[in-house]
Amino acid sequence: MTQVPQDFDPELPEDFESAHREYARLRRECPVAHTDGLGGFWALTRYEDVKRAASESATFITSKQNVVPKVAFTGRRPPLHLDPPEHTPYRKALNPLLSPARSESFAPRTRELARALLAPMAAKGGGDICVEFSSHFPVHVFGDWMRMPEEWLDTLHEAGRAFILAVHMNHPERMKETSLRLYDMARALIAIRKEHPQDPALDPTSALLEARHEGEPLPDELLVGTVRQVLLVGLVAPMVMIGSICVHLARHPDLQAQLRADPALLPGAIEEFLRLYTPYRGFARTAVRDVEMGGRTIPEGEAIALLYCSANRDEDVFPQGDQFIMNRPNIGEHLAFGRGPHNCPGLHLGRMQLRVAMEELLSASPNGFELAGDITMSRWPEIGPLVVPLRFL
Repeated sequence: MTQVPQDFDPELPEDFESAHREYARLRRECPVAHTDGLGGFWALTRYEDVKRAASESATFITSKQNVVPKVAFTGRRPPLHLDPPEHTPYRKALNPLLSPARSESFAPRTRELARALLAPMAAKGGGDICVEFSSHFPVHVFGDWMRMPEEWLDTLHEAGRAFILAVHMNHPERMKETSLRLYDMARALIAIRKEHPQDPALDPTSALLEARHEGEPLPDELLVGTVRQVLLVGLVAPMVMIGSICVHLARHPDLQAQLRADPALLPGAIEEFLRLYTPYRGFARTAVRDVEMGGRTIPEGEAIALLYCSANRDEDVFPQGDQFIMNRPNIGEHLAFGRGPHNCPGLHLGRMQLRVAMEELLSASPNGFELAGDITMSRWPEIGPLVVPLRFL
């Protein structure tokens, strides 16, 4: 990589606010920043630069490196690891299964899951909302959506959490080991669907098996990679988002009480929480040519991190960007689900999960909740807490 100054250190220990303070500094002083940390990369911190890199897929490709730190050691995993138009058949197969109506159809079962997971916490007066609730909750919701065998869900939770922690520790060998366990699950699920096909309008794996590109089935290797990607991609963001929302509400009991008294406010509040606590900062692109951004030249072939969490606090787009403001007039412009051809296909399922989770948490804690211990933060590529102890009042 070209020798340029190190503008920030992505490997410093972080607390709940420290990374956001650093990204605010970079937006002011060095909006296109460079670091030698985590393998070396450029970081885009302002809204318009992040939006451009996410949208211009011909210039900023995802097929070379799609996340910081680099974690794809065990094969290509569509659709994220492919550029348009190669990625399109995979998205075309999955998108109908993630429509608003289809996502909302899982709300009743999601509510049952939330209540079952929260009941032990309510009974004992609190607990760790991440470890005891939000690390399990999306696994079960996603397991329902994937129509996975019920007995697989504990394995998916354990294997997925192990992989996520390996990424946070930037431990390549552990990443490979844990990723291969998820590949084994993907191959087993594909084998089951080949032997016992399901309705492709209801089952994601069957939809991928039925998909055709130029009249041909999707390649076996890439089909396995897609199912492997799908198994994990919906598990992390809800976990840290729920943790971040709970930290904020514990620190702002007036807002907590307002949402508990009027649950109709929750959908709008969740959009502002998504903007304020966007759970991703490490999705990456690579420029196919030298590009000028923020007064600097990013050389062809070097990794670029899209700091969605910073872009969504850009004061030029979101005044008082570090503050929660109910009913922001331009809240629909936030980039929490990305932008362009690689925007998150599960955005409707994700919104539904967050809404139901918060409705049930507020109901399970009628007198409120507060922080009951230290918060432990995730590391790149996510941003948000992994441990949030709560006390129900």
